[in-house]
Amino acid sequence: MSREGVRALARDVFIYDLRDFDTLLGGLVLTAGVTNANFYAMVDIIIDILPPGPFFLQDQNGGTVARDTQPLLPGMYFVVADGTAQKTTEAAFTRLMSFQTGTRVQEFTNQIRKRDRRCVVTRNENPNREFGIWAGFEAAHIFPLAYEHQWNTRGWSQQITILPSRRSYGTINSVQNGLLLRNDIHQLFDLYHFSINPDDGYKIVYFQRDGNNIAGTSLDARLLNHSKRPLDTLLRWHFRQAVLTNMKGAGEPHFEHDFPPGSDIMGDILSGPKAAERMEFELFDRLAHQMDLYPEEKQAGVDTDEEDKHDGDVSDKG
Repeated sequence: MSREGVRALARDVFIYDLRDFDTLLGGLVLTAGVTNANFYAMVDIIIDILPPGPFFLQDQNGGTVARDTQPLLPGMYFVVADGTAQKTTEAAFTRLMSFQTGTRVQEFTNQIRKRDRRCVVTRNENPNREFGIWAGFEAAHIFPLAYEHQWNTRGWSQQITILPSRRSYGTINSVQNGLLLRNDIHQLFDLYHFSINPDDGYKIVYFQRDGNNIAGTSLDARLLNHSKRPLDTLLRWHFRQAVLTNMKGAGEPHFEHDFPPGSDIMGDILSGPKAAERMEFELFDRLAHQMDLYPEEKQAGVDTDEEDKHDGDVSDKG
């Protein structure tokens, strides 16, 4: 069953306003690689200071936390500012595991496979690549296909420089919006269990307990050196969403996806948290894999549905 507050259960870092010990601003499940400087950057995402102004952090012993590369320690932390610290009003995008097949994403999948060749997070190679067997590996969207309308209307489309071969595929299916991941790692990426921080050496930051021993490691250097690598702005967007989802307040709900036979799936969804947002994501994710839902929206200058010079080819050259 989908539940609220689950993301906070393993936390060992807690964040309060120094003036209000009773209101939890957020927290963190501390994993390998998180530094004091990383923590400051993440806290800055989940809080607002009113009136706006700078802040610093104190630990539970009253010491000022430096913005340095020392490992963050478990415990309680307090926001100190002239104004009042409160949870940001910025809402995270509700996200579930994405649908995997469809006519609009086949070219995207092929391009990601050709460019990455292995899981870019764990570096597991695909031993059957030469035979065209990709079992255990999936092409993951960084910005989810279910939010293609927001992609188009908020200017993300205009950042894409490597276009799909057909306008109807949508710029959201550019190779610049994808990563090849092991299928279990793809699930965790979609659910924001971990993310990639492009502003700290492309570090893997885990927000739940890390069962894969990848927290604190970095994204595959081979990918980062490739000319058709993902956009930093998209990785930064995903990282921000992961912080909001896991650290703000008690965290966003964790949605069940493995329903036993005979379960009332629809009833569970409708009676659970964020039912409308979840149903909308499920619907638009499935539809967008098969058809162009927004044919009139601007697609970064791709003006034709005929194959053109933007043939979507991804060479193996970096």
